[in-house]
Amino acid sequence: MSNIMPYSRQLIEDDDIQAVLKVLKSDYLTQGPEIAAFEKELAEYTGARYAVLFSSGTAALHGAYFAAGLKAGEEVITTPNTFAATANAALYLGGRPVFADIELKTGNINLDLIEEKITTKTKILTVVDYSGYPVDMDRARDIAKKYGLVLVEDACHSLGAYYKSKKIGTLADMTILSFHPVKSITTGEGGAVLTDNEEYYHKLLLFRQHGISKENFINEAHGTWYYEMQLLGYNYRMSDIQAALGRSQLKKLDRFIARRREIISFYQEFFSDNEYFDFTVEEEGYFSSWHLFPIRLKEHLITKKRKIFEALRAQGLWVQVHYIPVYWLPFYQSLGYPKGICPNAEKFYESEISIPVYQAMTLEDARKVASILLEVLQNV
Repeated sequence: MSNIMPYSRQLIEDDDIQAVLKVLKSDYLTQGPEIAAFEKELAEYTGARYAVLFSSGTAALHGAYFAAGLKAGEEVITTPNTFAATANAALYLGGRPVFADIELKTGNINLDLIEEKITTKTKILTVVDYSGYPVDMDRARDIAKKYGLVLVEDACHSLGAYYKSKKIGTLADMTILSFHPVKSITTGEGGAVLTDNEEYYHKLLLFRQHGISKENFINEAHGTWYYEMQLLGYNYRMSDIQAALGRSQLKKLDRFIARRREIISFYQEFFSDNEYFDFTVEEEGYFSSWHLFPIRLKEHLITKKRKIFEALRAQGLWVQVHYIPVYWLPFYQSLGYPKGICPNAEKFYESEISIPVYQAMTLEDARKVASILLEVLQNV
């Protein structure tokens, strides 16, 4: 692994290890005080009223769609340029994902195309901050309000980002976070839902713990041991071990984002006049967390993408592609989704490669990546 530079990876430091060891030596490995403490600190950092931790970003999406009241046959409008979980979580509840095409310049959902997708069955609009670059949340919120939709922001890439000077976390009805190791901070596996809505908050708490409540009972309590299962929930709890790691990592988030942005600034300057690919540049009012640095090969190189990709990996750059359009995946094909419904997303996939950017990188590392990339492109 020492000779390989992945597209992203975690940075675990000594204080993170000590935080985890402290919990391992404590009385609580799960359902203990670290959970509430991490939730409080997440809410304070983002400005959200409530934060609810989950065992993964996928579980958090499932919980959010449940809290929104998604029923079988109802629709969730979202982007195909995302990890499958964004759409899968609708299927878990019997809902139907409806895909709207993207903007090529950002990889984000094209908000101009949302209204034509809305039907009487539409319940949720889920936008995704692709690569950490925020969606135009004012516009997304206006659309959701106009049609009475629940607005979910899949911010699994964008913790630490800003939209019009506001931190990601309070701009939607519910905001989803992921703490997978490739993200800006990690708990190993883990996720969260941020919300200002008290009703959603209580539903999320029940949903992640089997639907079981130990307070606010429907029936008369039998004693202090009493609990009630009030809805069909799941065991989607995060452990205190993970939460302790998350708390330690959260203290470093701004530093981690600053390093990622330093790497991106170098890339953008280095590649400014290149003839091989395009990349996203922040517009006024947008502050990306730069979870990814996606390059988009120019037309004359698209047919050579596989050769380029393999050549980069052979040089130790563990690049990746984000994403195969969700509806191209075999399972979605079996559900009857045709190819061709989002031509920009398909073109984006055919041209996109994510090159390394992560908080442990140095500018020397970035220079090495840039030099290898240009060398490969010149020789392909």
